Amino acid sequence: MRVYYDRDADIGLIKHKRVAIIGYGSQGHAHALNLRDSGVEHVVIGLRNNSPSAKTVQRAGLTVMEVKDAARWADVVMVLIPDELQGDLYEKEIKPNLKPGAILINALFLQAGRHPSPMFGSVVTMPQPSAAVVLPRPRPVELAARSAEPSLFEPKPIEIRSAEPKASEPKASDPKTGDPMTSLVAKSTAAPVTATPANVMRPPAPIPMAQSAGARRVAAVQRALTEYGYGQLKPTGAIGADTQAAITKFERDRKIPVTGQMSDRLVRELTAMIGHSID
Repeated sequence: MRVYYDRDADIGLIKHKRVAIIGYGSQGHAHALNLRDSGVEHVVIGLRNNSPSAKTVQRAGLTVMEVKDAARWADVVMVLIPDELQGDLYEKEIKPNLKPGAILINALFLQAGRHPSPMFGSVVTMPQPSAAVVLPRPRPVELAARSAEPSLFEPKPIEIRSAEPKASEPKASDPKTGDPMTSLVAKSTAAPVTATPANVMRPPAPIPMAQSAGARRVAAVQRALTEYGYGQLKPTGAIGADTQAAITKFERDRKIPVTGQMSDRLVRELTAMIGHSID
């Protein structure tokens, strides 16, 4: 494995380019501030008209443009909005305004199956799990959880019982079999001993095909919180520690009672901030 450091990259390749970051959530603000702090001279943020994130961008000292204007202005466009919004935004705001030679990049959430809103009119399909597919490296939390489980492929000692030599089998005292090489050949050509495997690989857990109404509402809240910089949440529809922390931070910013839990008050405040329904 090779590790790349700052000295391995040539900042001059992008330093004088015009870079537009579309979206200012957990990914957008990290990309934008990293580029600016690394010396890239022209970085703007593309947002929809009347986006509540505009004030946050301006407080960070960055320039805000509407998406279509940013696409028209930029040499490099990085799309960092939720997956399900990318295709529609690309067709309506980005594609008609890209200048010739511009570089367009987008980041996708790692998922199986069809992409919910593919860009470029294509369909992104992840391969189905099989023995020949190398799965992505687990995240640190998953790796720790797996290390606590017994290995499925950990070899176990097999007890071999010696049988009495048969009358037809040559004895070790026989001068023909006393040679080590002869014994090695005899052992390597003998029929292998088959045994029932002690461990059987468990199949992966089934992926739920549909979410309940409550889970869909939680997933919508997770997407909204992620889009506006309150963590990097996966829209799983289940409330975990990360989601509770994001809700707590949002409630404190909005100066409402801090619960860290889903509530109608939380949904109303998110709707007011976004300007439309979170669903």
